[in-house]
Amino acid sequence: MIREWTKRDAGWFMLALAWLALTIGIRPLALPDEGRYVGAAWEMLTSGNWLYPTLNGLPFFHKPPLFYWITAGSLSLFGLHEWAGRLAPLLGAAIAALSLYGFVLRQKGKSVARWALLILVSQPFFFGGAQFANLDMLVAGFIGATVLLAAEAARKAERNEPYRGLLAGAYIAAAFGVLAKGLIGMVLPGMILLIWLGWNRRLALLRQLVWLPGLALFALIAVPWFVAMQARFPDFLNYFFVYNHFRRFTESGFNNPMPFWFYVPVILILTLPWSAWLLAAWKRGPADNAAQPTLRSLMWVWIAVIVGFFSIPTSKLAGYVLPALPPLAFLIAEGLHRRWGEAKGLPRPMKWTALGAVLVCISLIVANNVFNKKTNKMLAIQIAAQRHPGEPVVFLDNQFFDVPFYLGLTEPVRVFHDWRPATVLQQDDWARALFEAGRFDPVRARALLLDRSQLVQTLCAQPVTWVVAQKAAFKDYPVLPQRAELTLIDNAVAWKVTRKGLIGLCPGTPSAGSAGK
Repeated sequence: MIREWTKRDAGWFMLALAWLALTIGIRPLALPDEGRYVGAAWEMLTSGNWLYPTLNGLPFFHKPPLFYWITAGSLSLFGLHEWAGRLAPLLGAAIAALSLYGFVLRQKGKSVARWALLILVSQPFFFGGAQFANLDMLVAGFIGATVLLAAEAARKAERNEPYRGLLAGAYIAAAFGVLAKGLIGMVLPGMILLIWLGWNRRLALLRQLVWLPGLALFALIAVPWFVAMQARFPDFLNYFFVYNHFRRFTESGFNNPMPFWFYVPVILILTLPWSAWLLAAWKRGPADNAAQPTLRSLMWVWIAVIVGFFSIPTSKLAGYVLPALPPLAFLIAEGLHRRWGEAKGLPRPMKWTALGAVLVCISLIVANNVFNKKTNKMLAIQIAAQRHPGEPVVFLDNQFFDVPFYLGLTEPVRVFHDWRPATVLQQDDWARALFEAGRFDPVRARALLLDRSQLVQTLCAQPVTWVVAQKAAFKDYPVLPQRAELTLIDNAVAWKVTRKGLIGLCPGTPSAGSAGK
């Protein structure tokens, strides 16, 4: 079944996109992820170094640069706003939704396509991921586009219809997926397609899908950045692929360890109330075309590969399985279509489910604003109201990722901590990320990652310094007063430290005993 786009189809998609963007700017950056990733993009913009991302001025090679390029470009165009920092995940969600809608429209007709689009964008998991500034939704969009373009190309190739344009699009999408988050951008779509074709006994189609011009197109887009980084930083490939890809996947000791079954309840709960209709998707119906690899088998294989792959490592984060949401939406939509057929408009049970999904989506955003304490936005606003240009900001024993963004700082911040390797490498946290980044630029790292013993010397070098730390920092740093000049409940505090106030500690200041004479 082939159906071309109409103005009404474009209107449905634009309405879906507007819905996804509805609350994109009404909450502060969440810590640590949004502060870290948007902050790195802000550094890219202010430093003028668009070649590679930096974390507090140090080369940050946990992930490739596409998210940072998009976000830095957005901040450059629209200014220092939270919504501008979230356009990359919105773009990823738009690619996923557009790919699914177009594919289903051509393969199954307008009713299933519109239902699939509605179900996808009103899943709370997808809605939240579309406006959460990290890399997960961006790569999910490219994975979805790669799978759907290649699958449609395979079906056309079997019918001896023109398919190379679709296949070229799949290779381009895979290349951008690699630039978005690394090898999973091509490995996961490849696994999905291989298993799907094998399951349907169509492995012979691989001869058409493995296309040399497509591989050349993929390499032209994806490879140059990695070559440039290896030329500039000799240990880059080892760190990026061996350490951040393979070791993090196969070893324990990294953040957020979870049991093997973690993602099954995550998907079922975070896609409520739509997941309640999964039984309709599970029931067998007539094959969409017995002479071709079936679409339902593609979607089930797609979900199984994503969930199975990310269930292997002990470290698990919910956003990793965002690529499983488009096939889930398709299966539910197709199951409901088999139940109600070409209904005029939405059947009443679907209307109530959609209304419930919308209320859940909005409620989650509101709840985040009410209960989220993991933000330093208000503290940064307080600092900005009193801080004069040129007064430096330093951090103690933490990296307050969102503070440079909200203050609009254009230079990296000096961070005081115990930077001994034996201490830093014990935890998979902010300190380890900065320490590892510093290995790629040790000269700059020595200027930015300072030992705690250097704090007084640093404070004495400036008339005024703003010190940001946790509330109890004065216990470890006697130079700080017991009460912070600026504070935010449950999170960071800030001290405005003057050189004159450091009695007896700085050259030229009176001693404690002579201060009152």
